[in-house]
Amino acid sequence: MSQPSSWRTGEVWAIAASAFFADLGYQAVLAAFPLFLVIALHQPVWEYGLAASLSYGGGALFSWYGAKLGDRIGHRRLAILGNSFIPLLSLSAMVANPIWAVGFLTGGWWARNLRSPSRRVLLVTAVQDEEQRARAFGFLHALDVGGGALAGVAVLLAVLSHSDYRWLFLATAVPLIISTLLLTTTPRPNQAAEAQPASDPVKPAYPAPPMKTTRSLLIAATLYGFTFYSAGFPVLTLAQRGNGIALGIVAFLLIQLTSALTGYLLPRYLDTRLWRRVRSLGWFGYLAMGLGSGLIGLGYSLHHNLILLLLGVVITGYSLGAVETLEPTVMSILRSGSQAGRGFGSLSAARSTGTFIANLAMGLLYGVAVGLAYGYAALLAIAAALVMLAAVPALRQRQASGD
Repeated sequence: MSQPSSWRTGEVWAIAASAFFADLGYQAVLAAFPLFLVIALHQPVWEYGLAASLSYGGGALFSWYGAKLGDRIGHRRLAILGNSFIPLLSLSAMVANPIWAVGFLTGGWWARNLRSPSRRVLLVTAVQDEEQRARAFGFLHALDVGGGALAGVAVLLAVLSHSDYRWLFLATAVPLIISTLLLTTTPRPNQAAEAQPASDPVKPAYPAPPMKTTRSLLIAATLYGFTFYSAGFPVLTLAQRGNGIALGIVAFLLIQLTSALTGYLLPRYLDTRLWRRVRSLGWFGYLAMGLGSGLIGLGYSLHHNLILLLLGVVITGYSLGAVETLEPTVMSILRSGSQAGRGFGSLSAARSTGTFIANLAMGLLYGVAVGLAYGYAALLAIAAALVMLAAVPALRQRQASGD
């Protein structure tokens, strides 16, 4: 078995550092965009929901096609190409026009989705040991969202100093360019092959799982996507509480920090057996998301109860860290080798398809009743948990018979 730190290679550091700078850039835009669109440009909340739906919904197609294209032209090349176009969203505040703002935000997010499956394939290629992969994905997520947390600090300082949104958004292009440059330092395919000779394959750590486990994961990911509203909604919920915009950015910071810490620490305490990881995804990921959303809705309904609102935000961040660590880990085992790219593409597409509906529904329901919007998200997250947990008994029995 590999030593605990054997997976933390130079290639893994380059991929994770690229994720850090990517989030440092585009998460600053995502944190400030609802404030720019709804408060600065005086647009209704449903327009922000539509913008998020277009970004995530169209992103489903780009994720699916990106996985196939990566198999054809190379995942390293596609990861670099997609990352290069993410700075389009940095231009979304250059013109005080909601159509242009939404267009630039959507274009940059689609580029991000195009490269997401390929970046995960690069990490799987870099970490051959399946038992260590959860720690690698957790490390990736920790740096990824850690960059987002730092972006939240930058946005908070910018808001408190009354900075112009145009310059704030434009500045995000700098870390995004650094992110792309870091991806270019990852080994080319021939170098990676030399690092892991084909004649010395790594034996899979698990018996072959049933196909229905993959289907359950994709169904649950889609249902989770139906609840996966943009962090902009909690930002707006707390910003509209009466304590000003700064409290909304604090909510964004709490989500990012909790998610990053969860991604880094959770894999240390996970059982390596696949069925236990699937069960953990249901409990710690999807079900926790339902609890967090429910608490935010309840807190808002109970006269903007700040304790419940912040507790819901923290639990939401925890669930995000668990899902972003466990979903790709489980998929990397269910679809390994040459099937990894399409597996991650299907996972991203399933999530994005649900998220298209989630943000549109949240935007519309938010205008009717804020508690109703979060109640919708809570119920579907619980449904995702039930689907995932229902797959555990058969997987457990199959693995027990294969041991």
